[in-house]
Amino acid sequence: MSGNEKGKDPAALKEEGNTLFKAGDMQGAACCYTKAIKLSDSQAESAVLYRNRSACYLKLEDYSKAENDASKALDTDPGDVKARFRRAQAFQKLGRLDQAFLDAQRCAQLEPKNKAFQDLLRQLGGEIQQKSAQLNSTDARVQQMFSLLLDASAKDSDRQKAAQNLVVLSRDEAGAEQIFRNDGVKLIQKLLQSKLEDVILSALRTLVGLCTGHQSRTMAIVNELGMEQLCAVMGSGAPTVSLAACHLLQVMFEALTEGMKKEIRGKDEAILPEPSKELRSMLHHLLEMLPASNVSGPGRDSAINLLVKQVPRKSFKNPDNSLTLWVTDQGLKKILQVAGTVPELSEGLPLTDNTHMSCSVLLSKLYDDLKSDKERENFNKLCEEYVQQHFSRSGLDAKLRAIQTVSVLLQGPSDVGNRTLEMSGMMDAVISLCASEDVTHQQVAVEALIHAAGKAKRASFITANGVALLKDLYKKSENDRIRVRALVGLCKLGSAGGTDFSMKQFAEGSTLKLAKQCRKWLCNESLPPTSRRWSVEGLAYLTFDADVKEDLVEDKNALLAMFDLAKSEDKTVLFAVGSTLVNCTNSYDVEKPDPQMVELAKYAKQHVPEEHPKDASSYVEKRLLKLLEAGVVSALVCMVKQESPALTEACKECIGRVFLALVERQEDRGTVVAQGGGKALIPLTSDNTDVGKIKAAQALAKITITSNPEIAFPGERIYEVVRPLVSLLSLECTLLQNFEALMALTNLAGISERLRQKIIKEKAVPKVEGYMFEEHELVRASATECMCNLVLSTEVQKLFLATGNDRLKLIVLYCGEEDERLRKAAAGTLAMLTAEQPELCGRIPGTTTHWLEIVQALLLSEMSDLHHRGVVIVHNMMQADRSLAEMLMESEALEILSVMAKGGEGTSDPVSKIAQNCLDKAVEYGIIKSSQEKETSKGTEP
Repeated sequence: MSGNEKGKDPAALKEEGNTLFKAGDMQGAACCYTKAIKLSDSQAESAVLYRNRSACYLKLEDYSKAENDASKALDTDPGDVKARFRRAQAFQKLGRLDQAFLDAQRCAQLEPKNKAFQDLLRQLGGEIQQKSAQLNSTDARVQQMFSLLLDASAKDSDRQKAAQNLVVLSRDEAGAEQIFRNDGVKLIQKLLQSKLEDVILSALRTLVGLCTGHQSRTMAIVNELGMEQLCAVMGSGAPTVSLAACHLLQVMFEALTEGMKKEIRGKDEAILPEPSKELRSMLHHLLEMLPASNVSGPGRDSAINLLVKQVPRKSFKNPDNSLTLWVTDQGLKKILQVAGTVPELSEGLPLTDNTHMSCSVLLSKLYDDLKSDKERENFNKLCEEYVQQHFSRSGLDAKLRAIQTVSVLLQGPSDVGNRTLEMSGMMDAVISLCASEDVTHQQVAVEALIHAAGKAKRASFITANGVALLKDLYKKSENDRIRVRALVGLCKLGSAGGTDFSMKQFAEGSTLKLAKQCRKWLCNESLPPTSRRWSVEGLAYLTFDADVKEDLVEDKNALLAMFDLAKSEDKTVLFAVGSTLVNCTNSYDVEKPDPQMVELAKYAKQHVPEEHPKDASSYVEKRLLKLLEAGVVSALVCMVKQESPALTEACKECIGRVFLALVERQEDRGTVVAQGGGKALIPLTSDNTDVGKIKAAQALAKITITSNPEIAFPGERIYEVVRPLVSLLSLECTLLQNFEALMALTNLAGISERLRQKIIKEKAVPKVEGYMFEEHELVRASATECMCNLVLSTEVQKLFLATGNDRLKLIVLYCGEEDERLRKAAAGTLAMLTAEQPELCGRIPGTTTHWLEIVQALLLSEMSDLHHRGVVIVHNMMQADRSLAEMLMESEALEILSVMAKGGEGTSDPVSKIAQNCLDKAVEYGIIKSSQEKETSKGTEP
């Protein structure tokens, strides 16, 4: 009896499963039992099959499934001692010791002399005692750890160990609860007052364990510790402590806001009050930190960072922007106070290199979150009042604060920045201060001028008045800090033509000179990082010129210096590095003009954009190789990891574009993956601009097509790749992006059932079906290949089984198409479907009158793949139904199969065996005579 006949008979499938189980093929056995369960209509028979499959899952170490199957068997027959024993073993492995003990005890009562049952019972008794002793000792351990940490006379090494143990314990739910109930929060409060950095860090990390995903504990901790103390810790001098406190507050915000959505408000299911009071209190304290002079620079940055993350809406679909309005009302002036700080002046707050950029991002996010003209007008008015108030004061310091505030606004909500810039006397003050003898005054003014130059309204005025001024500063200033900034101003104004080769502002060669000076300053380690950062800013503008790109990639020292800056503490450089790399790799979008329109433009004497000869693809490819050799991937990976408001969506888009350019050549993809590029791309597909998401997803697709996805995205990461790939199956994307996404999904769908389930869950199947109708033959074929792998899932098979659809008809028709790739994919799909769902075999003749011709053409194909798939389809049809076998045997298929069975020319062994099986089946049905019968009938003839 052959495989497909057993497919109709649960008992035969069970036997086959038992044989495979004894042979050690657990996957195969489980598969047979699964098919038998589907076909079985007897409860008693199903119970035995579930029990047997449970044994397979135990061996495969899938304990949840083993427990589930054993429970199903016991639902039918509670006295089934084998099923109960298997469930006890599964419970033990799942750590559910009490339930395991009850099952083992019942087994021992039913069969007191069974040694295996007695052994398991003893084993479980020991494990339960051990667990209970552990729980009892946790209380004592918690007390012991706290007393050690609070004992000033204890050895440092002992205290460190105790601190580490406390952190580890807090990450486990039972341990966290134990700490919390042992008055742990009061003890942690004492640890936070310690003078030792590592003790404070341990206290903060323990609190992270207590608060993660637990709303009720978080609310209690916020109320007991008080935000003042947590903000004081975050505002303290040490950057590591500040960062750890920032992470804790982030976790607290998430527990309070997410907890309400995710139904994890407290493990005790208590009905809790809304956490809005605690949230407002936390935000109020963060705003209070901003202008406080006793807060450190990193602490202030952390407060701004938390406001950026927590205040604006995550999605504009959510109509509620009340937090933004509240923060604007309560805190906008406090934010502007930080924005206007010039640290070098007396009474300047302590800032870091990143603070002004972080303020720009926060102001921009708040402004973007406003919904009406009235709200925006109020925001503008508050900013103008603040700037005016300082600008109209006597004394230079107040004017400098006003100019510095305008500078930050220009980098953030630029509409607001432009309005403040246009206030009476502001621009004149900026220009006159550029000539100041004081370097700090000069620096503030030059930076304001540079930020103003990027804004369309002001650019023409500054081009007319500023170029001469900046050239003067660049040539005559004796201070490199001023010269490098003046140079960036010139670069910014000089790059107004973008990549248009014919629109150059400066005399021939001067762009290259400016770029050379930028590279020189970039490599000059005696300059402060902020000044070196400005030199990258200059390159970001100058690299619109292909000659500059070529020079930069040839200068390995400059590239390494730029990558080092990208990895440094100064996060404000990220966008400048991203932009420079986008220019060097030509990964910006260029609209190629229509040739006819160009001719018309020339005829009408209009300007036609020209591409630089060194922007040809051969040059770009060489530049990409140079960047890869210099270590661009590790720099990009570091940039993605930065937890900073400076890593804006625009910056992430740049990184996504560069990654896509780097994986363009198949031979470079391995390098990108090996240096962490695959991992870095995943977050760029979800938190990015719309364009950035697509670019990053396409880069992921390219990697998934040619690299082994299980190596490129190890562990659970592979499941995170599915959603970005499915997002490329959209009409907004190009056909190439659709095609690459389908190829990548085909690869993933062939790996495991769990991945197929993830693809199905992301609603990819209807999209893949849509592309099976695409006019472009490559897209149509790749969609069908993807479907060929997806039909390994029962859920997808059921779509073909459902009545009233043409899915099967399309696959049958595609088996007869001329496009070989499409035929191969369709034949593979049909072979799979007819094997797994024999009912579909009977429906094939109803799909098209040409079905026999199509099947015969597959059998006669010169391509071994099609040849093989054709004979499998015929085999499946003959196994499924006698009448189908008759139709096939009455056609030319009989003759073709006879030749194949004899191992004719080009026929492989497996194919000839399947062909022989088809003929044997026809003999069994009595449709044809066997060769022996033919011989006998010849002998009896008169």
